[in-house]
Amino acid sequence: MANVKPKKHLGQHFLEDMQIADDIVNAMTQHGGYKEIYEIGPGTGVLTTRLLKDERYKTTVVEIDTESVDYLKDVVGLPEDQIIGGDFLKLDFDKIAPHPVGLIGNFPYNISTQIYFKVLEHKNQITECVGMIQKEVAERICCKTGGRTAGILTILVQAFFDVEYLFTVPPTVFNPPPKVESAVISLKRNNRKELNCDEKLFFKVVKQAFSTRRKTLRNAMKPFGLPADFVKKDIFSLRAEALSVDDFIQLTEEIEAIRNS
Repeated sequence: MANVKPKKHLGQHFLEDMQIADDIVNAMTQHGGYKEIYEIGPGTGVLTTRLLKDERYKTTVVEIDTESVDYLKDVVGLPEDQIIGGDFLKLDFDKIAPHPVGLIGNFPYNISTQIYFKVLEHKNQITECVGMIQKEVAERICCKTGGRTAGILTILVQAFFDVEYLFTVPPTVFNPPPKVESAVISLKRNNRKELNCDEKLFFKVVKQAFSTRRKTLRNAMKPFGLPADFVKKDIFSLRAEALSVDDFIQLTEEIEAIRNS
């Protein structure tokens, strides 16, 4: 069978550096004690072949490209029951994996941000995630409090996961080479089982705060219709990027209290 051709519309850039592939797989630590790993977008199986050698867990791949699915079965030799042919973003982990699992992959660039929102959606199933994504997105997710690259994902991901920027990957190790640098980051579920506020409201507060990121919270949060005395607090003179996860949780608690009063 011929090699799989990278498809632009799927955001495919196949990794060709075997050492980097080993480094990505070796970054998995089985945090949370899971026995299953799900690999997103395996392509030609560079990561898959290494995962299959690890007897600690069972590897299942999720691949939307039918050409890749055939290649994984016929050339890599992956059993059919370890292949999910379809869109990762449409998977219901509550049904297919109600227990803890790990997630890994050279994530398709065009859906990498959506993948992390999916991880958040199933944060009680996905206890560890090691992914290669665009460097810009990686820096945003791993940004520290006050960093200029902070964004919605920074706060939402770090509310539930310990994040670590592992290493940068140059374009030259891919086929075809992307136009940007990539990076590998690690997420490990933290000890925060639940927030001290309404989670849906927390997400709304964070998204609204960053909706006009160059404005102070006093302007950005106007759609919430908060009392004039409340928005006089010092925190509202700051921009969203200056707030920590705990700051956003406390702010949401206070907004929730106002709404319930």
